[in-house]
Amino acid sequence: MALFDENVSVTPAPRRVISRRTRLGLWALVVALLALLAMSFLPTAYVIQLPGPVYNTLGTVSTSDGEEVPLIEVSGAQTYPTTGALDLLTVQIAGSRERPPSWFDLAVAWFDPARAVVPIETVFPDGQTSEQRSEESAALMTDSQEEATAAALSELGYDVGVQITVFSVGEDAPARGILEEGDVVLRADEEPVTDAAALRDSVQQSAGAPLTLDILRDGEETTVEVTPAPTTVDGQTVWLIGVTLITDYDFPIDVTIQLNNVGGPSAGMMFALGIMDTLTPEDLTGGQSIAGTGTITADGTVGPIGGVQQKMWGAVRADADYFLAPAANCPDVVGEIPGGLQVFSIATLDDALTALDAISTGGDLSQLPTCG
Repeated sequence: MALFDENVSVTPAPRRVISRRTRLGLWALVVALLALLAMSFLPTAYVIQLPGPVYNTLGTVSTSDGEEVPLIEVSGAQTYPTTGALDLLTVQIAGSRERPPSWFDLAVAWFDPARAVVPIETVFPDGQTSEQRSEESAALMTDSQEEATAAALSELGYDVGVQITVFSVGEDAPARGILEEGDVVLRADEEPVTDAAALRDSVQQSAGAPLTLDILRDGEETTVEVTPAPTTVDGQTVWLIGVTLITDYDFPIDVTIQLNNVGGPSAGMMFALGIMDTLTPEDLTGGQSIAGTGTITADGTVGPIGGVQQKMWGAVRADADYFLAPAANCPDVVGEIPGGLQVFSIATLDDALTALDAISTGGDLSQLPTCG
C-alpha cells in the first residue's frame, strides 16, 4: 500500500511577503523597546511627589515604642472632648540624588493625577544630602509647632510671651563683634521688637543710618549700635545687619505635639486648629471630616506650601469632605480638585475658623471664599 503517489507533484505554499512598511514598524518597535530598556538604567534629574500619610490632629499616633498617644496633648488648662477629624496631610518623595527614580517610574507617575514629576533640585538643592534635608525639615517642623501654639493661644486670649533671639552672626556682618549669639533684642530705635519682621522693618527704615538696639545679654539689659550695610536684591537696595534670628515663646500652658517622621512647616494651620478644638467646649468640626494644609505664623497668617495637589488627593483617600487650602496656593488648586472634595481658600486663622463654623453648623458654604 503506497503512502504517496510518486506521479503527483506538490507545489509548496507561497512564502508570505512582509511589506516594507511592516518591517519598518517592527524595527521601530524594537528600537523603542531597547531605548526604554536603556533609559531605565540611566540616571534621571527628577523625583516624584505623591500623597503621604494623613494624621488627625484630634486623634492619636503611635510612638517609636508602639504606644498610642494623643497627637496633641495639653496640660495646665481645661480640655474638652472632640469629634470628627482635622486631618493634616503630608507628601512623600520617591527618589533622591543618591537613588533617583527610573524613567519607567517617571512615565507611570506622569499619567497619575495624584503624583507629580518635579526637578530634583526643587526638593534636594545642589550640594544638600538627604540627611541634611531631613535635619532641616525636622527643624522647620519644630518651628511650625511653636508658631501654631502661639497662634492658637493668642486667638484664645492667652498672653504669649515673645522673645526675638540672635541665633547666629555672619562672619563679615555689620553686627559682628556687636551682637552675640543668645542676645535677646528688646527694642530697635526705642520701638518694641515683637517679631523678626519688626526688626527687619526697623533695619530697612534706617536706610543705612546707625540703629540703636536695646538687648538682653546674660540677664542684663544693655544698648548697642549697629550700622546696616546695603545689598542688592532683585535690583533693589536692601539693608542688612547680618544676623539670623529665632523666636522664643513663654507659653502659659504646656502644649505637646507628638508626630514622628514628619517634617516641614506645612502642618502649622492644622496644628493650631487642633489645639483650639482641644481647649474649647465648642465642637469645631461638628463631627465632620475636614482636611487642610498651610504654614502659620504667631499672628495667624496662613502661608503657602508645596505639593497641594498631592495633598488634595490624600484628603480624598482619607475620606475627607472638605479641604482648607492656603489662599496663596489657589493657582495650583484651580482645575486640579478631585471629584467630591470641596476646597476653601484660607488666608488667616480667622478664615479657617469661619469655614469650620459654617461646616459644623450646616451654614451656607457658598458664602465661603474658594479658589475660583
